[in-house]
Amino acid sequence: MPNLSFVSPTRNSPWGTYLSQIDAVEPYLGKLARWVETLRRPKRALIVDIPIELDNGTIAHFEGYRVQHSLTRGPGKGGVRYHPDVTLEEVMALSAWMTVKNAAVNLPYGGAKGGIRLDPKTLSLKELEKVTRRYTSEIGMIIGPTQDIPAPDVNTNGQIMAWMMDTYSMNVGATATGVVTGKPIALGGSLGRVAATGRGVFVVGREAMRRLNVPLEGARVAVQGFGNVGSVAAKMFASNGAIIVAVQDHTGTILNEKGLDMTDLLDHVAKTGGVGGFKGADRIDNENFWDVKSDILIPAALEGQITGERAKRVQTRVVLEGANGPTTPDGDAVLADRGIIVVPDVIANAGGVTVSYFEWVQDFSSFFWTEDEINVRLDKILVGAFKGIWDTAEQHRIPLRTAAFTVACTRVLEAREERGLYP
Repeated sequence: MPNLSFVSPTRNSPWGTYLSQIDAVEPYLGKLARWVETLRRPKRALIVDIPIELDNGTIAHFEGYRVQHSLTRGPGKGGVRYHPDVTLEEVMALSAWMTVKNAAVNLPYGGAKGGIRLDPKTLSLKELEKVTRRYTSEIGMIIGPTQDIPAPDVNTNGQIMAWMMDTYSMNVGATATGVVTGKPIALGGSLGRVAATGRGVFVVGREAMRRLNVPLEGARVAVQGFGNVGSVAAKMFASNGAIIVAVQDHTGTILNEKGLDMTDLLDHVAKTGGVGGFKGADRIDNENFWDVKSDILIPAALEGQITGERAKRVQTRVVLEGANGPTTPDGDAVLADRGIIVVPDVIANAGGVTVSYFEWVQDFSSFFWTEDEINVRLDKILVGAFKGIWDTAEQHRIPLRTAAFTVACTRVLEAREERGLYP
């Protein structure tokens, strides 16, 4: 397995998973395979120290990252996550998946990702603002509206993006709304952005079920992760006749074989912060979530959740990846052997970056679309992209993930070949 000197990936680690995916797609790249090594090496990786003064007067240091995997097709695009388990290897993998995702949907972006290793729950709002502003200043030399455009990710939101935009703008001496996406509406954000990733999961899932001739009406759905992505997807599946039978988040796992009431559950989560303790369902052991029978399983939490062992237990027709990298290579192999369709993250959760693209375009033109216009455009792009990936999978008789990588990597490497090498 090709490696870089500053990481030591295993087969099922984030970067190891990505490299395995590139290995799988290489035979389908034809003459472009001579460029494939560029996909295995991030263009740029920046590690920054983030010192701040805490509310109690002490000085704390946090480690931050911004990785630009590829800028071949356009400026970098990818979120920023705040999580205690963030590592350089994880951010590298996430940036690489963004390269593939943007190319799979044919957006004019390369792939990038950022993160800070911290638990935001342990910081006050003022401390969080200090961390965000210092991080933005430290990476400011490599981001910008035409260089690299961050966005929200795990544990970040519109407020974080507002602070990032303001800090960057102060440093360049002009308001630069296009430096980030996922901003509040008042600062140039786009209607439909908050729900876009979850909506995209639904749209792609709906298309997959159509291709499989399985009706959504009465389909059983299990969701891991009930944040912005999982909750929106679950709500949309339920409103289209599906039955949400199980949900898992950081507060526990709940099950109702007859279907969870989404309105009541969303109200409960808004009041308590999680699904745990919901009275309209039974609580089950977290590990038993993988034994729940379903037609669609949506892993919408963190990467590396469906391991080889868990894949042996999964009882579903379709795994619809709402999270980035939720299935390990071992898990993929087991699911394939069992005939379970995996709709990969690089298309299933591409709704967020697609509407981020819309936001970026609107910021440049200072002309904004209605939410209905946003949703129509989003649906059209995702349906077309999924059709191309499905057709490629059928043509080569390969899994959807390999097909998605074939479509995306072909676009990236064609651009690389056309541009050539400098100097």
